[in-house]
Amino acid sequence: MWWLGRKGPSGFSASSTAEEVTQGIDGSDLTAIVTGATSGIGVETARALALRGVHVVMGIRNMTAGGEIKETILRYNPIAKIDMMELDLSSMESVRTFASQFNSRGLPLNILVNNAGIMATPFKLSKDKIELQFATNHIGHFLLTNLLLETMKRTAIEQRKEGRVVNVSSRRHKLSYPEGIRFDKINDKSGYNSLSAYGQSKLANVLHTNELARRLKEEGTNITANSVSPGPIATNLFRYHSLMEVFVGILGKYAMKNIQQGAATTCYVALHPQVKGLTGCYFADSNLAEASSQASDPEVARKLWEYSSDLVKF
Repeated sequence: MWWLGRKGPSGFSASSTAEEVTQGIDGSDLTAIVTGATSGIGVETARALALRGVHVVMGIRNMTAGGEIKETILRYNPIAKIDMMELDLSSMESVRTFASQFNSRGLPLNILVNNAGIMATPFKLSKDKIELQFATNHIGHFLLTNLLLETMKRTAIEQRKEGRVVNVSSRRHKLSYPEGIRFDKINDKSGYNSLSAYGQSKLANVLHTNELARRLKEEGTNITANSVSPGPIATNLFRYHSLMEVFVGILGKYAMKNIQQGAATTCYVALHPQVKGLTGCYFADSNLAEASSQASDPEVARKLWEYSSDLVKF
């Protein structure tokens, strides 16, 4: 589509790919964790970062699928530095185990890409009795980020390099429930709407990012936190909505991004020098963009941080 090619101030556009936005960047001295790296843009994010020399640790739920992805990446890039560790974002126990094992390995951590997500699922509670989309898309990443922050801070100091946290949100953050985050109704089945609940979890991603950025800046820490929207992409996230899946199958290649384009903004924010020093920002199509008014409310961001901290007992 012609509109995908319109370039923004960064020099990139909606049609730019992950390889294009990272072209010429040497990431050989960096280590990154990418969650949800067994499907969709998570795979492409891991592949593109590894292509630029980054040591990529894939945080994944399905180790068998992860092994196949790793083999495929190595087949085309034999010198890729890529590992995998088991991680189920819907389980706090799994998140804590992953973080403990990673931290104990003594590896540096420069980039954390909180990418994993589920979309518009039927109502279900996680193992921790939290609505599944909110648990997986927000709470799991909130806990993971907090458990890895000390390692990121130490890495930033020792290497004198900026650390980056990248939270993958969505344009759907603008279409949450009318009240935004339903703090007193997160687990309310009677008022549950699968798409609104997805929007709520994506809104939480942006709010989490903004409050994290504020706290890191207040501490004087050399770590930035930004959120990104991949844009409309034809992925298996639509599997719970048959009508949408049909639409994607028929018109996706004409009206939606492909996986390589969908992963571009994540890779741009994770690696590109243009992003250095920017924090608490929202990006789309590899350019700065405007989040919703709900997502930009600092008081709601603080409230969500406290609410989430209580849930994870952090």
